[in-house]
Order: sequence, then structure tokens, then C-alpha cells
Amino acid sequence: MSLFEEKSLLRERLGYNFLLFLVVALFCIFAVRLWYLQVYKAEFFFQKAQENVQRRQLVYAPRGLFMDREGRLLAVNEPSYSLAIVREDTPDIERTLKQISRWANIPLEQLQFEFERGRNMVRSFEKQVLVSNLTFELLTVVETELPYWPGVKIVVQPRRKYLQGEVLAHVLGYVAQANQEELNRDPGLRLGDNIGKHGLELTMEQTVRGIKGRKLQEVDAAGRVLREKMLEEPRSGQNVQLSIDLKLQEHIHSAMQGITGAVVVLDADTGQVRAMVSTPAYDNNKFVFGISHADWNELIENPHRPLRNRTIQNAYPPGSVFKPVMAALGLEEGFDPEEEIFCRARYRLGNRVFRCWHPHGHVNMNKSLVQSCDTYYYKLARKLGVDKMSPFAKASGLGRPTGIDLPHERSGIIPDRTWKLHNMGEAWRGGDNLNMVIGQGFVQTTPLQMAVVTAAMVNGGILYRPSLILDEKRLDPEALPWQEETLDFIYQAMVDTVEKERGTARRLRTRDVIVGGKTGTSQVVRLLPEHAEDDPEAVDYWLRHHGWMISFALKGEKRYAVAALVEHGGSGSRAAGPVVRTIYDYIFSVDNQTGQVMQ
Repeated sequence: MSLFEEKSLLRERLGYNFLLFLVVALFCIFAVRLWYLQVYKAEFFFQKAQENVQRRQLVYAPRGLFMDREGRLLAVNEPSYSLAIVREDTPDIERTLKQISRWANIPLEQLQFEFERGRNMVRSFEKQVLVSNLTFELLTVVETELPYWPGVKIVVQPRRKYLQGEVLAHVLGYVAQANQEELNRDPGLRLGDNIGKHGLELTMEQTVRGIKGRKLQEVDAAGRVLREKMLEEPRSGQNVQLSIDLKLQEHIHSAMQGITGAVVVLDADTGQVRAMVSTPAYDNNKFVFGISHADWNELIENPHRPLRNRTIQNAYPPGSVFKPVMAALGLEEGFDPEEEIFCRARYRLGNRVFRCWHPHGHVNMNKSLVQSCDTYYYKLARKLGVDKMSPFAKASGLGRPTGIDLPHERSGIIPDRTWKLHNMGEAWRGGDNLNMVIGQGFVQTTPLQMAVVTAAMVNGGILYRPSLILDEKRLDPEALPWQEETLDFIYQAMVDTVEKERGTARRLRTRDVIVGGKTGTSQVVRLLPEHAEDDPEAVDYWLRHHGWMISFALKGEKRYAVAALVEHGGSGSRAAGPVVRTIYDYIFSVDNQTGQVMQ
């Protein structure tokens, strides 16, 4: 064999050996890879495969119910249907969104915006809610066409229902879909969840919100559910029983129709709220799945502001219902209640003339309350001054929030020298004392504050934090800075205001019931002297005085305190008096029928 042939044979053998080595090496690589995938990573890929056929889904939990003190239902849950999309099961998302837009009659741009907003917050195999609160007609249409639209799902959610609507809207508030800020702040929320936005629904959100459950779904390649297994049952929120008496609330709401104002009824011995009415009101059901633009504009353009809870969110000059507090201060400062002044209906301070609504003649402290004489308090104020009036009023529960478990409560205003200098840029003057002592000028209080103070006048001098919850009573007791003799005097003077012939609250007289009261008329603007005696109906509505009435009633073991405010109603006796009278007529007519005081 020649040298050339030997070299050629050697090259062939080397090529064969290299090819054999390459085949063996590739085989080894595949074998190792197969072992890695089938043995070493078997558990990992088994879990992945399971995830392809099994999905964990959240199960909505119903909110806790609200009930009145007798167990009557106020806020409940009912099933609601929403339209959702599962992106992983949707082959053509754009086409599917167009179809949902046609079904729901929602602009495609709006639907696309909602889809893009939520896609980063919902995993691809979870249901992303796009349309809530489907009508029965739309639900029927969607369900018949659902098989042709893979990825489109019907979601059942509990929907809040307020059985009395506007009767309790300001107390219960409402729920609505959580916004982006709320979703970011609370990890327990998911896109499309409803949360409390106002009233007790807001302040008791963590109590009444349920805890979602979880279930395991086995699905096929088309995303159809083959079987389900509950991993964790949903837990509904806690039920809450309120101190509110629904029948009394409805009675007052009916009596306040056509009136802009507020009424609070308290159990004077416990601080529990029996009724809290603000009118006009609104239907809180409209907010549950998003209020329409038309309904929203109607609410915010209403000059009477139906969204405001006037019992706590509006503060008004108290007018003469402030006088019992100032009279109590006079007694605490050692003033002789029998000492008389003479009222000519005009009181001069420097170049200014301060008026009284009537020339009362000789007036002592009792008569000043019974007939509501301003002149008596003008003279009292000159002796007391703001440095005594302001701290005493604040210690009596005014000028600060009551602490009731509702949002956006105003503190009102009990001014002093510092307050005026800071807010008005002016020093305190003598005329400010005269305005303050009769509840005018810068003084502002809420109806709830006046109800709390009135309750303390009759329960032995204890200020309680008012509560809307039946199990809560006598919260944070705080003593009025009034001696027992002072309490007794103010109590009797308010009873005389009802019982005496010239008492301004005599319309509250009720057979077999001890009733005390004090009327108040607070100026909105100062009318010119030539219009001071005009008929209230002749004055422009927005310039008319507010009408106040504070009152208490006792029968048996029960004591009630009431504060009523009628905006632009004129005098307290004429505007608020009939409202308070109808409250007592109701309470004690129930008493007469059952033989016991309303519990």
C-alpha cells in the first residue's frame, strides 16, 4: 500500500471516529438533559402543568348587614352580575372588547381605558371585571352568546341595597367602587371591589367588610371550568345593630319633607342616637355601581346641598338656644338670678344700638330664658366678657367635635380674642361680647352639639360622646362645669319655657310628660331696621333667619333630648317647634299604646 493510500485511510478513520464521538456526545447531552427535565426538575414542571389546568379564584364575601335597634334591616346584600374577561382565554381581545361594547352600549374608548387600567392589577388567568351591575335583559343576551366568546365570563357579586334609601342616607352613607388610590393603599382590595365611601359604611369599613374566600378551578384548554373545589370559605362582614329607631327616623323624615334642616334625638341617659335626620337627602343606592352624570349634576347643583349631613357637617349661629349656657355661666360666677333689669327692646353700647325682639319690661334670669330676652344677656355679657364666656362654652361641649363615629364632623366655632385676631385680623371689641352672648356674631354650633348639651342638662350634667351603635352607651363621660344648683335652675327655666303662658316653647306642652325647651332665632344677615318687623315670608328665602329648638322630655325612667334646626325658617317657635312637637306626639303616642316608654 502506497504512502498516499495509507494517509487517505487514516483520514477516513479519523473522520469516522470524530463522527462517532460527536454522535456519542450528542446522545450524552440529550440523555443528561432528559434526566434533568424528567427527574431533577420533575416536581417543578408538574406544578407548572397543574397551573395550566388549575386556577385559584377569589370568592366574594358579603358585607355585614346594618339593622336598627329593633332588628329591622337597613342595609342588605343582593346578587349582582358583572361582565369580566380572562385575558389568557381570550384569543382576540380587541374583537372581544368591541363585542362587550355593543352588548353594554358603552363607548369602546371607555371600555379600552378600563381594560388597560386594570390589566396590570389582575393576573392573566384571573377575571377582570369590565362592566358591573348588568340588567336582567343584558344578562340574558350575554349568556346566550357566551359560548361563542371564549374568555368572557359572568361574575356574581354581592351588591349593597339600602332598603330605606334617603331616609338613612346621611347615617349609613354608601359604598362605591374603590379608586386607584384606595386600591394601592389597601392590599385586601381588588379591582372592581366596593368599599365604604361615606357615613357608617366608611367609618365601619373594616368591621362590615368581609374576607374573600378562595376556590380551585380545573379548566380545559378552552378555559371552560370542569370542576371546582373550595379552598377557603368566604367570611361575611360583621352585622351591626344601630341605636337608631327606624320608625321614629321615618316619622321625622316625613315631617321634614319640604324643609331644609336637621333633627337629632338622643337618649339623654346613654348618649345613644335615636334619630338623626338631615333634609333634603339623597338616594344612596344610586352610588353603589357609579352614579350617572345626570344624577350627580342634579345633586351638586341643588342649592340646598342634599349631600351634606346637616346634623354634623353644617354649623349655624345658635341664637337664643345658646342662652342657657350663658345663664349657667352667670350662675357659676355668682350672679343673683332674682336681680332684675329693664328691657326696652333697645340697648345702647357706644354708638351702636343692639335690639331685643320685644320690650319685656322687668326681667330676671328665669324670665330671660322663658321669654328669651336679649337685653338681659347684653348686660350679662358686659360683666362676663369673652375671657369667661369662651372657656365655659368650650367646657360645656361646644366648639369641638362630639366624636360621633361619622366622617367630616365640624367643630363649630366658640371664638375668643386669639381666634378673632387670627381669622379676622382684628382685636376683640365690646360689641363682640354682646353678639356672642346671644349666640350670634362668630359663634357657630352643630345640631348634634346642641343635642348633646341639652341631654347633659337633664341627665345630671354628663356630656356623653354620642353613639349610633346599640351596644355602645355612656361613652367618654365628661362632667359639665355646672354645679347642681345651676343645673336645677336651668332645668326648671326650660320647663317654665314650655309651661308658662308667655313661654316661647309652650307649643311643646304634652300631657303627663315633663317637657323643657328653648327656642332660638339666628340671623343669617343683619336686616335693616325698617325690615326688622317684616313678615318672614316677605323676606328673600336666603336672607331669612334660621329657626332653632332644643328640648328635653321625661316620662318614667326615660329621658330624651332633641335639637331641631330649620334653615331660613324664621323664628324657632314657628319653624322648629312643630317638628319637635310631632316627635313627642309620636314617641308618647307609642308609649300610650304600649303602656311603656319607648325602649
